[in-house]
Amino acid sequence: MVKLDIGSKIRSIRKRKKVTIAQMCEGTGLSKGFISNVENNNTSPSINTLQTIASFLEVPLPYLLLEKKQHMRFVRKNERSNSTFNNLKIEHISSKGGLRMMSVEFPPGASIGEAHAHEGEECHLVLEGTVLAEQGEDSIILEEGDSFSWNASVPHSVKNIGDGKAVVLISVYSDTELNDLF
Repeated sequence: MVKLDIGSKIRSIRKRKKVTIAQMCEGTGLSKGFISNVENNNTSPSINTLQTIASFLEVPLPYLLLEKKQHMRFVRKNERSNSTFNNLKIEHISSKGGLRMMSVEFPPGASIGEAHAHEGEECHLVLEGTVLAEQGEDSIILEEGDSFSWNASVPHSVKNIGDGKAVVLISVYSDTELNDLF
């Protein structure tokens, strides 16, 4: 069974907003002792009471109920992992659940390879260079600042057709693991 640390989260939000327990009592109608017990995880408030506290603190109720692993994640630039695939440099920027973001550097003439397909949806932003994006019968040349997206279950490919390197920011969402993507 997962134990939620709601009390510490409430205390942290209250302190960050520079709200005293007395002010919280006045704003919520709850007693000082009760709020203290909630913040020390000595009591489990009802959903209605949590909604009152959340409204007073101006945070969404679901945020109070999130487990720590569901909170914001971050990766510092120097902590990102890198890999290579078909002469492409891939920087794995971030991931959360079924969503992954990566920066892919294509040397001149390089491509992901043969058109391939996998589960999910993809969004791309060309950060540098000129690429040819192909999916099924569609193809388009895109340059810096252009973006494109597609259902990844249809065979697709991206190729650098410019004279210099191309860099594409790619976000991929899938309900399933994409270990074979890059």
